Amino acid sequence: MTDVKLDLVDLTKQYAPGIAPAVDKLNMQVEEGHLVALLGPSGCGKTTTLRMVSGLMDPSAGAIVVDGRDITRVPVHKRGMGMVFQSYALFPHMNVADNVSFGLQMRKVSKAQQKRRVAEALDMVQLGHLADRQVKALSGGQQQRIALARALVVEPTLLLLDEPLSNLDAKLRETMRTEIRAIQQRTQATTLFVTHDQDEALDMADRIAIMNGGLIEQFGSPTEVYERPSTRFVAHFVGRANLLAAKVVEKVTDANAAGEVRYRLDVAGLGAAGALGRAGLEGTTRTVLVRPHRLVIEKGEGSGVTGTVEATSYTGDAVTMQVRVGEHLLSAETHTLGDHVARPGDSVRVSWAPEGALVIPEATEG
Repeated sequence: MTDVKLDLVDLTKQYAPGIAPAVDKLNMQVEEGHLVALLGPSGCGKTTTLRMVSGLMDPSAGAIVVDGRDITRVPVHKRGMGMVFQSYALFPHMNVADNVSFGLQMRKVSKAQQKRRVAEALDMVQLGHLADRQVKALSGGQQQRIALARALVVEPTLLLLDEPLSNLDAKLRETMRTEIRAIQQRTQATTLFVTHDQDEALDMADRIAIMNGGLIEQFGSPTEVYERPSTRFVAHFVGRANLLAAKVVEKVTDANAAGEVRYRLDVAGLGAAGALGRAGLEGTTRTVLVRPHRLVIEKGEGSGVTGTVEATSYTGDAVTMQVRVGEHLLSAETHTLGDHVARPGDSVRVSWAPEGALVIPEATEG
C-alpha cells in the first residue's frame, strides 16, 4: 500500500471573525509519488490551501502532517518544499544556472554539488544548453521549465505548483502540462497542483480535489470525478453537462460490480428514460447527468423525444449542437461530419442509453 506523504486534518483558514472561512475543516491525504490537483472556481480556497501547506500562510485551525510529522508551525524555510508560482518568480539579474542553484546556495550545499545538481535539473527540463543565458531572454515556456527545475533541484519533500501554466498560450500550455507530468512521473515527486482549468487537472492528476466554498466536494481519480460526480456542482464544473430533474421510479436491475443499479426515470419535460445510479434511490427526486457525447441525435424516425436543432458549432474534431426539447435546451456532441449531420432548424429524435446517464446521489433541493 502506498504511504501517505501529506495529510491535511481539519485544515481551516478564517480571515476575520463573522465571515465564512476561506478553507473550512478540509481533510485530504496525498499519497507518496502522486500528483493531486486542487481544482475549483476563483475564491474556492485552493490557493489558500496551497499557501498553508507551503508555510506562506498560517492556518486558523487544523494540522498539516508530512511523512507523519506535524509541520503546522514549522517556518516556511524549514519545510523543504519546492514551489512554482504563477509568475515563476525568477531573478532577472541572474542567469539560468544561478536561478536554479539559488535554493542550494541557501542550504549551504557545496559548489561541486551545486554544479552537478543544477546540470541534472536543467537536463531534466531539457534546457541544459541555456545554463548561461539570462532569464529575461527566455520564452514563457522556457521560464516555466526553469522555475520547475529550481523547485526540483532541492529534492523537495513536496512540489507545490500554483497555476504555473496560466500565463502561457493555449498550445504551449498543452505541451507544458505533458512535460510537467512526464517529469513528475520520472522523479516521483509528490505534487500538489492548483488550477482552475479542468482539462489540466483531468490530463495531469492522479487524483483531483474539487473545491467549492472552502470545502472539498469530491476527491477522486479523473475518471471518477468526470464519470461519477457525487454532487451537482461537480457534474456542472467538470466537463460539459446536461443536468435534468428526474423522479427515480423503480430499480430495473440488481447492482453491478461497481455497486450501481439501473433505474427507470420520469424526467421532467422528457418522459421515461433510464440511468445508472447507486442503490437505494427509488422514489426520490434527483438530478440525472447526461454528458453531451452520450446523447444520441437522429434525423427522421428513431427512439426518444422530438426536438429541434437551434444551433451548431464546428470545432474541428466535433460538432456541438444545441437541441430544443420543450423547455430544455440540450447540448449534444458528435464526431460525425457530412450531409447527414443535423443542421439548425432540423427536427431530430433525442435519446440516450441508460449506461450513458447517471443519477447523481446528492438530493435535489426543493
